[in-house]
Amino acid sequence: MTTPQMLILAILIATMGLFLWGRFRHDIVALMALMACVVTGLVPAADAFAGFGHPAVITVACVLILSQGLKNTGAVDWLARTVLPQKAGRLTSMATLMGLGVLLSGFMNNVGAMALLMPVAVQLSDRLELTPGQVLMPLSFGTILGGMTTLIGTPPNLIVSGFRAEAGLGDFGMFDFAPVGAAVAVLGAAFVALVGWRLVPIRKAARAEGFETGSYLTEVCVPEDSKAVGLTLRQFESKIEDSEAQIVGLVRNEVRMTAPSGGRRIREGDILILEADVETLAKALSVFGIKLEEEEASSKDDDRTEAESANAGKDGKTSSEAQDDAEDDDSKPDDSIVLRELAVLPGSSIVGSSASDLRLRTRYGLNLLAVSRKGQPPKTRLRTLKLKSGDLLLMQGPAEVISEFVNDTGCVPLGERELRIPDKRMAVIAGAIMLGSVGIVTAGLLPAAAAFTLGVIASMLLRTLPPRQVYAAIDWPVIVLLAALIPVAGAMQVTGTADLLARFLVETIAQGNPVAALAVVLVTTMFLSDVMNNAATAAVLCPVAIGIAATLGVNPDSFLMAVAIGASCAFLTPIGHQNNTLILGPGGFGFGDYWRLGLPLEVLVVAVSIPLLLIVWPL
Repeated sequence: MTTPQMLILAILIATMGLFLWGRFRHDIVALMALMACVVTGLVPAADAFAGFGHPAVITVACVLILSQGLKNTGAVDWLARTVLPQKAGRLTSMATLMGLGVLLSGFMNNVGAMALLMPVAVQLSDRLELTPGQVLMPLSFGTILGGMTTLIGTPPNLIVSGFRAEAGLGDFGMFDFAPVGAAVAVLGAAFVALVGWRLVPIRKAARAEGFETGSYLTEVCVPEDSKAVGLTLRQFESKIEDSEAQIVGLVRNEVRMTAPSGGRRIREGDILILEADVETLAKALSVFGIKLEEEEASSKDDDRTEAESANAGKDGKTSSEAQDDAEDDDSKPDDSIVLRELAVLPGSSIVGSSASDLRLRTRYGLNLLAVSRKGQPPKTRLRTLKLKSGDLLLMQGPAEVISEFVNDTGCVPLGERELRIPDKRMAVIAGAIMLGSVGIVTAGLLPAAAAFTLGVIASMLLRTLPPRQVYAAIDWPVIVLLAALIPVAGAMQVTGTADLLARFLVETIAQGNPVAALAVVLVTTMFLSDVMNNAATAAVLCPVAIGIAATLGVNPDSFLMAVAIGASCAFLTPIGHQNNTLILGPGGFGFGDYWRLGLPLEVLVVAVSIPLLLIVWPL
């Protein structure tokens, strides 16, 4: 063994030890490994950061951005609402939820898919009379399995494809992973949905820390094309009964009706006064195609202001309010619009004033969308409601202006929560961009990195994701981890360490048998992905897999696919995959709770994937 080989092995052992220790974040450990290679001369200083330009790293970043666009526009919310049964039993509901998780994670980052479906899973657990963990763990495993079905489903697949290209064999295609990956994902998901969920330990979920805002009172306008037109108020409420929303008033032709009869039919132009928690507002808007009244009014005001400004220009004069509005419009670009919850303190200057009194739109460019107030619901319209101390306000506007409003009035912003108002048109555009990018890669018109970069540009231009959110959508620790470990993996190849490890595994463990060697690679990858980051595992073992294939003189694709599958099967611990970490608190789990379902699932994966690999990617 040469000195460079001993150095790289020492660095790798130390790196894995730090991964297992968990004292430092994975990206920090990866950077430490990279710098150790640079200092020892294993990686030339000029090439230390070449990994940041690697196609796999670029593609991962772009997929994260496009996934955020699907999330922001409500495209996935719509899909979940359309696909998931509302009153089915446990088997059907679990199977459908897992199927949706597998499908989504095949075409968007599987961590993003898990984050989107977590609230749905918790709601479903209540309806099915299960603990949250009994639904969250199957969903986590389903989204992890789904990632192995396509090139972009999970970062390890992109890493494996990149190493194949560097070996002179070309990239894997978008659906090259599907013949084996889809079969494993479907069978694994079926096992979990039918039997496996019963193996999940029953744990009491950890309560989320933070504040409880209660129900908001808001006004929603019913447009001509809304699905709510013609429904009775009772039918409207039954459509969203799971969310515990209720109609507390109706405004028709400027006449307010308090506690209207449930048999009254909804007409175009009606304003429904809805009491619901903040998440329910988005659901009601999306289900019925209705709009928040303040947003509708704001849009009309903007149109009127533009007309007044144009007329004023012709006459050589303008009103002070038109000037204020014009200045506000010029200073606040659309891409800075956010939703924030504010609490009204006893000493706040807005106590006793209404939105109209404060001239929120003309003075600040803000919309008051909803008010949460304990006690009796207010008897007046939202815009004329006199605010009291203790009220919670749901405000919409530019982030900087909301901060200015907070400073001016003495309100207190609550801890930020993700509040999404669905936009059907933008959801369609976001979905079309993602499908278009996938189509370009599938057709072989452009490499994945270029195709998804085009998708990101389209997303920014068409505003499915505001430019200011583009960089926030990227999981930078994952990007740094990948970019740092790619040169380290390269050093394994250059020093001959990958070949050394390959010969050891082949000659000592597999005894020269190609099928046994394939099983060793798969099981080793699965074990390492359970105790260290799955992307890091793929980066370390790809050179070894290629070396084993070269030693045996067999098809390297079989071994690379084994690495891809093994890296996507981290089911034994909460640290192997971010999805498992996400459910640790909400599911009330401990470190040792995952193996009870994870171990049988990993055995099933090995039993199914080895024969399929030999058939689809013969040695």
